[in-house]
Amino acid sequence: MLNKSYSNLLLECGTDEAGRGCLAGPVTAAAIILPEDFSHKLLNDSKQLSKKRRFELKPFLEEKATTFAVTHIHNQEIDEINILNASMKAMQESILKLSNKPQYIIVDGNRQIFGKLGIKNTFGKIFNQDEIDYLKDIPNKSIIKGDAKYLSIAAASVLAKTYRDEYMDMIHEEYPMYNWKKNKGYPTKEHREAIKKFGASPYHRMSFKLLPDQLELNLEF
Repeated sequence: MLNKSYSNLLLECGTDEAGRGCLAGPVTAAAIILPEDFSHKLLNDSKQLSKKRRFELKPFLEEKATTFAVTHIHNQEIDEINILNASMKAMQESILKLSNKPQYIIVDGNRQIFGKLGIKNTFGKIFNQDEIDYLKDIPNKSIIKGDAKYLSIAAASVLAKTYRDEYMDMIHEEYPMYNWKKNKGYPTKEHREAIKKFGASPYHRMSFKLLPDQLELNLEF
């Protein structure tokens, strides 16, 4: 049974990301505040749920949430600021989009979510000082394996995963040769064989090691 709250404050936000280890596509984060009376016996860390269960939970979470938001940080920005900073920024942007300001934030992992703010990026959203101050004002706690301990982080993990899967299904139609509908951009043998054969697409993360032997890629797109 997952815990309802870490802080015991009414507007506690959980946040998590999906797609950090992929070779293509965005890293996607969700932030969510659940009502005090929320419960669902099947909600768990998205990695422990089947695809069918995650997509069953998605509309339920969207309907029951006090507020939620989802953010994609795309491959160009990942390449510019690195995947760790992009993952954190995706969660930060999602928090800024919430209709209620959280009283407390819990995040999956072992890093402070507001360790870096106002990164000098040229791709994606650039935070202004008011947004930086807003985020810094919210107390927060990083929790190792938090998505398996707290309802709101588990809910955020489900939303991040399902929204990212939908995005990868969409760009699969544009570049079906990589079979993103199945591998979602992860470094499977099939995915890497397709990169070797067809080269990189505009959605690939060029700062990642796309091929184990680093063969020369066809980068014309």
